[in-house]
Amino acid sequence: MTRLASRIRNAFEALPALLGRHWRNRFYLYLAAAFTAFVVVDATVSHFTAQMRQSTFDAMVRYRVVVPKPDPDIVIVDINEASLAAMGQDYGRWPWPRQVLGEFLENLERQRPKAVVFDILFSDADVYNPDSDAYFDAAIAATKNSYFPFLRLDSASDPLSRIKPAMIPGVDSIEGEQAQKDATIAVVLPHFASALQGGRVGFHNIYPDPDGTVREYLLYRDDYGWEVPSLPLCVGRGLGWQEPDEDRVLLNWRGAPFSYRYVTFSDVFADMASKLKKRPQNEFAGKIVLIGSTAPGLFDFRPTPVSLAHPGVEILATAIDNLRHGDYLRFPEGRFLYPLLTLAIVWATGWSFYRDIGRDKIDRLFGGSQFILVGVSYASINLSNTYINLTGPVTVGIAFFTVARIYAAATDKELERSSVRYAIEHDGGLQAGLLLIRVAGLGDKPLEKIRRRLQRTGAESKSVETLKGPQKGLWGLLDDTLAVSWVLPAQDGASRIARDAEAVTVMLPELLRPYPGATAAWQLHHRAIAGGKQARDEWRTLLGEALLGRNEQKAAHGPGVDQ
Repeated sequence: MTRLASRIRNAFEALPALLGRHWRNRFYLYLAAAFTAFVVVDATVSHFTAQMRQSTFDAMVRYRVVVPKPDPDIVIVDINEASLAAMGQDYGRWPWPRQVLGEFLENLERQRPKAVVFDILFSDADVYNPDSDAYFDAAIAATKNSYFPFLRLDSASDPLSRIKPAMIPGVDSIEGEQAQKDATIAVVLPHFASALQGGRVGFHNIYPDPDGTVREYLLYRDDYGWEVPSLPLCVGRGLGWQEPDEDRVLLNWRGAPFSYRYVTFSDVFADMASKLKKRPQNEFAGKIVLIGSTAPGLFDFRPTPVSLAHPGVEILATAIDNLRHGDYLRFPEGRFLYPLLTLAIVWATGWSFYRDIGRDKIDRLFGGSQFILVGVSYASINLSNTYINLTGPVTVGIAFFTVARIYAAATDKELERSSVRYAIEHDGGLQAGLLLIRVAGLGDKPLEKIRRRLQRTGAESKSVETLKGPQKGLWGLLDDTLAVSWVLPAQDGASRIARDAEAVTVMLPELLRPYPGATAAWQLHHRAIAGGKQARDEWRTLLGEALLGRNEQKAAHGPGVDQ
């Protein structure tokens, strides 16, 4: 077992060197090509990055700085736990006799609200209180601004229903589609005839995303070519608001739950019945009044981006608020723009690694670009009604950068080609070259920049290393020195080294030009060496000869002389 573990460990340690030896910097281009294929498949088939919009959207909505304020004209009359307890003494457990709601509606109408929206489904008759139902029905008939929900059941039950879409008030055929006149849909309509005759009905189903979170609101359903409106859309049409072109909207949340103005049903009802009024008698004048429940026992809560338990009546209020102001969130699909931006990030990053512009610079450029993209998304949802979804480009870009960075860290030693190691790994006669460049008047960062440029100069593989240290005397020559070394086959190695060294020394003045006062002196030394086990001793001899020659040059010509 120990031997197997050791072999596995050795294999993993040898893998980076193998990859670096065969692929070298070309790996970044291969990686970019692989990510390009992924982006194309994702944009046309899988849509994986598009689905990631949800979690990012949730975080940005939850932590945004600029939160739109709830409409002060929207008031929620809450049948909460306090109301259930207070009303239970006279009317028993929920549901109460419908006469209670009839009296409430009559008193409410005297204050002339703009609309009264029930978030309560009245599905069946109260067989024990028919007079109470009749009272409520008469109260509904006397209003022209009351709205009622119906429940759209699962479409699998449609064949069992006897209700045709055209039988539901407010349902009409969709323009440009052939409506199926004989189709039936499964719905639970309000029990009261006056609610249906008034025509102010719409479904109040809330359709969450696959993860169970409510982010969008379905404005209408396309059922067999018939447009079945939602309750918010029905309210908007009744009040003359402009309709969106979309069948669903991304909700622009007004903050955490209970951001709207809430009043307790039992308090308002008691004040209406009291001779001594304590509440303003124009409290609901011109308001859009929603009657619903936040009592936990009635289970009307849904998870949303801003809360794990958002009252259903407030989700309804948010949809109505968004439609009234037209400030629901738009989200450009960007079917071509986002993939192109993703590819631009991938290839720019890959090319930077391939050209080895410097790890610090790559980190700064990539980090800055990602910060800007995230900032654009965050700013869009804070300062406008358009959510610019850059999750895909950012996520793919980070994934590419991570893989590239891991490869760079794992293969640094192999990509920074060690001439000594190469000589040890190859037996027989070789030709070795060592170009020592002493640079004066430069800091560490410019010197590193020049080193990277020289690594890419010329046609031959070579190692370019910066030699620095506190040595004195002869070894002090190593301070601020660039050591360029070659190991090539013995047959034509000398001429190839000479040509490549010339390319390096021709490039050097160009690289020093941006730094006034910087000087450089160099000397090339090359000779035949033996590879294999003798390579280390051969390199020591070559280095010693180069340093002695360098010292003689300095004594003869003085420091800072180009050679």
